[in-house]
Amino acid sequence: MNHSSLDIIVIFTSYGSFGPLNYLFFMLIFILYLLSVFVNVFLMLVIYFDSSLHKPMYIFLFNLAVNGLIGSSAIWPKLMENVLSDTQMSSLLACLVQVFCINFYVSSAYTTFSVMAYDLYVSICKPLLYHSIMTPGKVKALLTAANIVPLTSISLQVYLTSRLQLCSYIIHKLYCDNLALFNLSCVKSALVNLYGVFVTTSLVGFPSIIVLLSYAKILTVSLKASKDAQKKALSTCSPHLITFINLSLASLFFVIYHRYSSLLPGEVYILITIDIFAIPPLLNPIIYGIRTQEIRKCVVKMVKKKQRLFQIF
Repeated sequence: MNHSSLDIIVIFTSYGSFGPLNYLFFMLIFILYLLSVFVNVFLMLVIYFDSSLHKPMYIFLFNLAVNGLIGSSAIWPKLMENVLSDTQMSSLLACLVQVFCINFYVSSAYTTFSVMAYDLYVSICKPLLYHSIMTPGKVKALLTAANIVPLTSISLQVYLTSRLQLCSYIIHKLYCDNLALFNLSCVKSALVNLYGVFVTTSLVGFPSIIVLLSYAKILTVSLKASKDAQKKALSTCSPHLITFINLSLASLFFVIYHRYSSLLPGEVYILITIDIFAIPPLLNPIIYGIRTQEIRKCVVKMVKKKQRLFQIF
């Protein structure tokens, strides 16, 4: 694609027309998006303003909340616009930007989960060495890698996709994704296809292996520990494990749908979209807020402080 081709319009065909119900769908999506933004920003503010949470685990959690904002914003604003529009379309440039944000959201979530799993492994399996291993410098390096590796890999992937010559401009989906644009190309590039497999393997498969190995080590150590230690380990790991499993299941359903989309109804695609782009950004901060004792204490402390201020005034 050259610069002028980026002004090409692509059309989405999966919306349909529901008349006045479109306004109801708009309000539901708007509320969902607003809640996602609120819970992630709230969690970020709690971590930022409470110095007791300036620890590796919560720094990584802050990054996960930022990632949730990116994922929500990549989908829902454009979806709301299309729901109220007579014609659902997007410029090719905007489509590529959406592809980048979506792929970065998913891949960065996996890399962040992997560094969080490593942090949990060190804290539970090597507690006496934790502070010497998880130094501020190492935390910065892990956080940088968790973002820079997906950023550069996805940027190259989107660049390669942007070089494809398209023979069709109709996307039978609610939004743009890399596979949809690849399928619109006149010639299926082996390089783009192979690089897509490489990105998926390195940014989803490899982090997942790190998470599984970390939990295998944690389980081995926990089985040899006391009941109190096992309970503490479960309390510490459960938020991370719940959110990771949810994202992995959503990603698995997404892959299965793309492989067998002709055999499955369109409603399944909508449910998978919600599962990937609504549930993790919305529930991750809530799950961590409920299951993590330190965050609960900080939230209660902030609420009580606000109540005292209101009583004064």
